[in-house]
Parts: sequence; C-alpha cells; structure tokens
Amino acid sequence: MAYFTWEERFAVNVKEIDEQHKTLVNLLNTLYDAMVANKGRAAHKEIIYSMVEYARVHFETEEKYMRRTSYPEFHEHRTEHEKFTTKALDLKQRADNEAFILTLEIMNFLKDWLQNHILVTDSRYSGHFEAHGIS
Repeated sequence: MAYFTWEERFAVNVKEIDEQHKTLVNLLNTLYDAMVANKGRAAHKEIIYSMVEYARVHFETEEKYMRRTSYPEFHEHRTEHEKFTTKALDLKQRADNEAFILTLEIMNFLKDWLQNHILVTDSRYSGHFEAHGIS
C-alpha cells in the first residue's frame, strides 16, 4: 500500500506540473518503502538526494510559469519554495551524517508539506495559469 496516494483532487490542471507532482509522490513512496524494508542509510540517502534535486527542478518549472504569466503571488509562493529547500538541504546534510536515521517524523513532514503545498498553495495558481492558456 502506498504511503501517499495520488488523487485527482491534487491536480492543478497543468500537465507538466501534475506529472512532476506525481513524480515527487512516487519518490516519497519509494523512500517510505525503503524505510519500511530497512534498506539502510545508503538507499535512503540516494532517494533523499533524488527528491531534493527533483524538487529544485519542479520549483523552477512552477516559477517559470509564474514569471511568464505575472502571477500576483509569485514572491509568496517562491518564499515557500525557499523554506522547503532550506529544510530539504538540511535533511540532505543529515543524511550525510553516519548517525542519520530515517524516521516516520521525517516522512510525515515530507508528506504533509507536499500534500499541503499542492492542495493549498499550488491550487491558487491553477485558475491563473488556465486563464493564461497554460494547461
């Protein structure tokens, strides 16, 4: 059973962004599966690195569309991306530490952030992008 199940209510109706969100959900599920299977620090570290890098690419995509359409909440949205990036880089540094243990607390943080960011913050740009012909 998936740790985080993608549902249509998460769709922002921009194909590229929805696909990226699905990839982030899949990476989170892969990380959870690795934790449950006790695959070890090296596996966790590799997946965390992939998530951090993919989140960076995803944020660049969203921000590209925001600049292109003069999205009025661009700076607020970008601030959320920067806060997550700071936490994700901290997680990446912690994963480098030999004593790092992937916990349910970390998994819940990642899941909650992704779910809330999509449902609350990202959903606000959906109509704006659609009005500017982005789908």
